[in-house]
Amino acid sequence: MNDVKKQKRPEKKAKVKLPDVVIQVVPDEPTVEVVLIDIPTTEAIVVDPKKPAKTNVKLYFNSGTQEAIMMFQVATTKKERDSLYVTRIMPAFEKLVENLINIHKFTSMHDSYDDLKNDAVNFLFETIPKFDGTRGTNAFSYFNVVAKNWLIIRAKQKSQRARRCVSLDDPSSLTAHESLVIEEYNIVPSQDAVIDAADVTELTISMLYDIRSKVKSENELTCINSIITIFENIDDLDLLNKSAVLLYMRELSGLSPKQLTTAMQSIKKWYRKSKADSKDC
Repeated sequence: MNDVKKQKRPEKKAKVKLPDVVIQVVPDEPTVEVVLIDIPTTEAIVVDPKKPAKTNVKLYFNSGTQEAIMMFQVATTKKERDSLYVTRIMPAFEKLVENLINIHKFTSMHDSYDDLKNDAVNFLFETIPKFDGTRGTNAFSYFNVVAKNWLIIRAKQKSQRARRCVSLDDPSSLTAHESLVIEEYNIVPSQDAVIDAADVTELTISMLYDIRSKVKSENELTCINSIITIFENIDDLDLLNKSAVLLYMRELSGLSPKQLTTAMQSIKKWYRKSKADSKDC
């Protein structure tokens, strides 16, 4: 038979007797005396239940900030708005942006911490008129979401630019397509190609002026004018792709994306008609 080893039982810890506590309530007195018995000291601890606990926490974005924002919206003079923003609103915006940048590590996707912070604060300043405090919306929650979304978008844009840009100092890192694009830019076009390109541009501009004489609405006229401006200054533009052209048109026309889309649809109809007429001639 195998011997069974006896396991040692854990030793019992000696019980510690807690001191007795006597709570003495004195009638008609605002204090409560708490006396600890069997303690070497004879001093009693006196607690005043009516005295609130001291708090040294000072919120950087509080109800006063929200009040200042609403006062800023209804202010009639620039001096009053500047005073409200500099003294009561901007410090809260700066601290809000600082916390978001540090917590979510947005600085890794930007060249300078100060530039990112200042751009975000300026964006919050431009967003002040959009805040509607009459709906019961909390100003901190609103601007916190606005600032965070803006920082996320900027981080994505920075990441996209980093992926799109290539370094000519490291040819081995270039893809076959990138190398081909660079070679095309290094080739000097022939004189005939330059003349043909100039003729096409001149014919296009002439067609655009013809379309401008046929459009009817003010938005269509503004849109076609922005297109003409781009074609007439095409050699001075650094970047030309669909997104860049649309951005140039929005800046030149001042139209919203919806207005620009509607105007472009009408202009496309006139362009197709003009192109068909030129083929018949």
